[in-house]
Amino acid sequence: MYAFDIERPASVADAVAALGTEDAQALGGGQTLIPTLKQRLAAPSRLVSLSGVTEMQGVASEAGNIRIGGATTHATVASQVGGTYPALADLAANIGDPAVRNRGTIGGSLANNDPAACYPAAALGSGATIITNKRQIAADDYFQGMFTTALEEGEIITAVSFPVPEKANYQKFVQPASRFALVGVFVAKYSDGVRVAVTGASNEGVHRWSAAEEALSGNFSADAIADLSVSADDLINDLHGSAEYRAHLVKVMTGRAVAAAM
Repeated sequence: MYAFDIERPASVADAVAALGTEDAQALGGGQTLIPTLKQRLAAPSRLVSLSGVTEMQGVASEAGNIRIGGATTHATVASQVGGTYPALADLAANIGDPAVRNRGTIGGSLANNDPAACYPAAALGSGATIITNKRQIAADDYFQGMFTTALEEGEIITAVSFPVPEKANYQKFVQPASRFALVGVFVAKYSDGVRVAVTGASNEGVHRWSAAEEALSGNFSADAIADLSVSADDLINDLHGSAEYRAHLVKVMTGRAVAAAM
């Protein structure tokens, strides 16, 4: 590590002002940023901690949606949304380990947009809205590739709004060393159709499987995707699994998610 200053603003306005200073970096739960600093892959001179901004914390229900503050931890999501959105609570309960779940935040995860993280699949699969200090961004427009989002310099995720589906489930094939998803699939059924979001598989990061969405919108059962196949083109190929293996897992995890949602 190296010397840096840290600020702990108490409001979104103060946080935005602090991030406007030279070489400042937002700090959520620190589950990615702190290891990055330790490896000297980043060296901001000022960290702006968002953990004390109370208006960015907590869970609320509003008109068929679940609104979750950007600084809300995974553990809080797991314990507080189960009665309304069980699939989202289950996803949060299986992120990392207890230490990660009690420090990591939903806003930090979505801002980082790791290609194997779980929350991006939930947000994209739910058609969520990412709310910042400046605007509201539809999930379909927010995710723009591996570690890339629509966020602008100094923009903070203050909350995320999830439409609650009729049925949903998330299935994750865990990479045991990291607890990230080797492949994870979030399936959500709404009155106007089904959304299927895949994480961990693609070099482009989280994405939707449109062929499965079309098939499942007509027949919400695992049998509906039996004849579909997933191309291995542009899927991640590494020591944990080949592109072909990940393509196979996408279909398997999707079928399991549909069956579990039923």
